Amino acid sequence: MLAAIPLMIIPLIFYNVLIFGPFSGSGVAALSMEMFSVEMLSGAVWMMQLGDVVVVTALALLFFEVVKATRTGGWSVVDHLLSTLVFVAYLVEFLLIKGAATDTFFILAVVAFIDLIAGFSVSIKSAGRDVSIGL
Repeated sequence: MLAAIPLMIIPLIFYNVLIFGPFSGSGVAALSMEMFSVEMLSGAVWMMQLGDVVVVTALALLFFEVVKATRTGGWSVVDHLLSTLVFVAYLVEFLLIKGAATDTFFILAVVAFIDLIAGFSVSIKSAGRDVSIGL
């Protein structure tokens, strides 16, 4: 049953805690907080901000969501339904909540949309291979 929970809800919950939680006054500004920096061989400094880390985490979770989509069974339908609800939550929040109108949140919504479409596509392809027609 836990496998049916869409992983794209994790960045959504984190972002909402950032906006509405203890950082509510400076939640969006916290996205530009430097997490770490590395000096490159060229002399340039490469820096990751909190918003970048959230996006990279969402992309890693997207990989696991696509792998989950290859399973067939009763829970896969529930997973797709919940992934649809998570994407709708991203979309509604992006359109209606002032703190969600950022490029980071938009990218997270796009990742959730790709998760939704990829999940359906992979499941349909996998289910087509499971069907055998006897002659």
